[in-house]
Amino acid sequence: SGSYTESVSEFILLGFPCSWETQIVLFMIFSITYLLTLMGNGAIICAVCWDQHLHTPMYILLGNFAFLEIWYVNSTVPNTLVNFLSEIKAISFTGCFLQLYFFFSMGSTECFFLSAMAFDQYLAICRPLHYATIMTGPHCFNLVISCWVCGFLWYLVPVILISQLPFCGSNIIDHFVCDSGPLLTLSCAPAPMSKFASYTLSSLIILLSFLFILISYALVLLAVFQLPSASSWHKAFLTCGSHMTVVMLFYSTIMVMHVSPGSSHFTLLPKIMTLFYGMVTPLFNPLIYSLRNKEMKNALWKILEMFTKSL
Repeated sequence: SGSYTESVSEFILLGFPCSWETQIVLFMIFSITYLLTLMGNGAIICAVCWDQHLHTPMYILLGNFAFLEIWYVNSTVPNTLVNFLSEIKAISFTGCFLQLYFFFSMGSTECFFLSAMAFDQYLAICRPLHYATIMTGPHCFNLVISCWVCGFLWYLVPVILISQLPFCGSNIIDHFVCDSGPLLTLSCAPAPMSKFASYTLSSLIILLSFLFILISYALVLLAVFQLPSASSWHKAFLTCGSHMTVVMLFYSTIMVMHVSPGSSHFTLLPKIMTLFYGMVTPLFNPLIYSLRNKEMKNALWKILEMFTKSL
């Protein structure tokens, strides 16, 4: 970038431009949401680790998912909280791209884990006789590792491509996170390759995983309708219903942001959508997955008893 006079060394994240009083209120709301998310997902991880009954593929996937949600909020929320209280809402060039990488990698990993959980449900309900032979310990371990590795490799190339672009003009990002859309807009050279890679990869993972999940649950529902007893029918329906709630919450917002063309316009909508899949879903996921589930509820009660006894 020798021909450019001065390259950007930091970015300004505008966040939510509003009065100081409103910033404080938002800070309080975000802090409470953040703490509840850490507590809810932390409780699930403890339950899965400590309760022998939960050492099954379904709960191992759920424990990893809860662990992922904790890091998903950690990639954006602490920085947002600091920005609410600071005058200069700056983030270094490296910090911005690290945040972009981790935020998108966690999002990709979430797509893989939601798919893995749907596959697990499909096997448990549609292939019950083969479940124990397919979902063995080593297979489950490989599935978990694959979700993490694929999730973190998926968006690496677009992040590297965008970070290599020349940034020499404005450094103001009208968002509370470093997102690919605003960064591509700030580049002072046209970047068709980076745009294409970024858009294609995010659209691919979102649409393919969503399709895979829908097919899995469609097959599950077909199998459920053929179950003889009403109680097993009810149980399967509840489990799948809660899983589908999580899926719909996450995918509906992420699709508006990253699949619909022209979604990177700087309005309030991208911020609200990002808030939704970056903060609201990680808060509700543990609730939705656990409260409908007897084994998980029992495990959480045990932890609570242990905790109160130790106090």
